[in-house]
Amino acid sequence: MMQSTAPTCAICHSGTEAVGFKTSSWSGKEFELRRCPSCNFAFVANPRLDYDALYDDAYYSGRGADPLVDYMDEIEHPETTIRQFEWRGIWRVVSGMVKTGSTTRWLDYGCGVGGLVDFVRNQGVAQAVGFDQGWSLSQLRQRGVPHLTPDELDRQRGTFDVVTAIEVVEHVSDPVSELSKMRALLRPGGLLFLTTGNAAPYRDRLSRWRYVVPDVHVSFFEPQTLALALDRAGFDAAFPGYQPGWDDIIRFKVLKSAGIRRDTLPSRVVPWTLASRIVDLRLRPSAHPVGWARG
Repeated sequence: MMQSTAPTCAICHSGTEAVGFKTSSWSGKEFELRRCPSCNFAFVANPRLDYDALYDDAYYSGRGADPLVDYMDEIEHPETTIRQFEWRGIWRVVSGMVKTGSTTRWLDYGCGVGGLVDFVRNQGVAQAVGFDQGWSLSQLRQRGVPHLTPDELDRQRGTFDVVTAIEVVEHVSDPVSELSKMRALLRPGGLLFLTTGNAAPYRDRLSRWRYVVPDVHVSFFEPQTLALALDRAGFDAAFPGYQPGWDDIIRFKVLKSAGIRRDTLPSRVVPWTLASRIVDLRLRPSAHPVGWARG
């Protein structure tokens, strides 16, 4: 059994406690899980740092650490992929909070191979762009998805109206630092909309939560934990709750978790308006806050 070095919390800097171990079914590596009793931030204490090996072409094609991820399939089948529900749901949630149009500056931070960027631009947001690093950059270039390099991103500080970060913060060990980078990109009053798993229902059984894919998912948030991280990164956290669009986002999550990748007849007969609401009441993905950039 590995020995913990008792790291402090990356959000509130309090002491942390061991809450179990999880062995990766992909790499076979054992990971230690810890939690901060002060703010309930949970995390992998011994994360992998070989990012190029983790986030390679195999990862983006569903052959990596997270077998439920297959961005390439989604791009090759945009009309039938279940990801279309997530894209549509994000669009509905964000456009319900921010007036959007051709002049809206929208950045998808951690955009993968650019599916959400394409969708938002097709809704008339002509200035939507993406940002990612590593292997996905070659795919963004190849597909002609408007995107920014790290150097270009630095020159765009304080210019965006909307930043989305979809399933991003669970991949980073220092979430306040990453959220601070997103804050720097927004104009005062700009919106950060992000999604990540809600750890609250799994507080006492973290190692059994399917979302804990410890090679790549290393940070886990309860809503108030995320609100504290947003505050420390320069945001005013707000809790809009279950807004129009969450039914589509949850529909995608349910189908993805079931291993379904295509929008087929069986998935269409489900009463998703009701089913998504029931799932949200149980797992509470919509309970996480959004961030409004402070001036």
